[in-house]
Amino acid sequence: MKYKADVSLLFVAFVWGATFVVVQNAIAFLPPLMFNGVRFAIASVLLWIWVFIFERKPLDRQLVRAGLILGIWLCLGYAFQTIGLLYTTSSKAGFITGLNVVIVPLLSFIILKHKPSFNAVVGSILATCGLYLLTTSGDMSINKGDVFVFLCAIAFALHIVSTSIYATKFSSILLTAVQVQTVSIVCFICSYWLEDWSLIPLTTFFEFDVWMALLITALFATTIAFFIQTHFQQYTSPTRVALIFALEPVFAALTAYIWNDERLQQAALFGAGLILLGMVLSELPQHIWQRKKSARLS
Repeated sequence: MKYKADVSLLFVAFVWGATFVVVQNAIAFLPPLMFNGVRFAIASVLLWIWVFIFERKPLDRQLVRAGLILGIWLCLGYAFQTIGLLYTTSSKAGFITGLNVVIVPLLSFIILKHKPSFNAVVGSILATCGLYLLTTSGDMSINKGDVFVFLCAIAFALHIVSTSIYATKFSSILLTAVQVQTVSIVCFICSYWLEDWSLIPLTTFFEFDVWMALLITALFATTIAFFIQTHFQQYTSPTRVALIFALEPVFAALTAYIWNDERLQQAALFGAGLILLGMVLSELPQHIWQRKKSARLS
């Protein structure tokens, strides 16, 4: 089941990376927070329809509380990232967001008392170096936008760790439905405060690209993706999840190459290779290193 979980979470990273270009095209028409509000609203409707037809399990207070916590962490991640992008570059934002590959093991140790394995630590370091080469152009000066995006990375890391806590306790579909609906509501509230709705032309809501992006992201990148994460994260560790999700920018770059003919520089290709190496290294059995250490000592 562990490897089935890894493959399923890898599919989630692929979907998020593959839909990046779609989202980029859509937010040229709709503000990001409003886009996410509508996207998560559509997803929550789909999830509640599924619950009504197939699940029919009652909601209890503890499940709703868990879903609210997950939804708030997730929404804070999107909100901080959106605000940060007003003041920093998308490449730096991509790298800083990806730092949750290091933050998650630290939070897992503090909150869950999970000590990361040597393989996971080395894999996380390699993945972080790979993210730097893949997403930045060498500019590492810090501005207030970077601070907001770093808060986004912490929020996403807390979402991963919190999912590990609640995924084993509640129904995956109900927990996903509550958190997705929470994100939708909070995104609409944040959009009302931070985005000027009067500047959005009415014709925007009749744009084919916008609704295609909304439907694709609502179904695949939200409904299916977050259900898979909520369900399968109970079979793996938060650190492994963060490492798998570090492949998202790799899939985004691959999709951009296929659809928009965007070519990566050599440093970025090397960075993608480091992320993959970090993933493979984290999967190696711990006893391999112990065997090598014993051989050296003998």
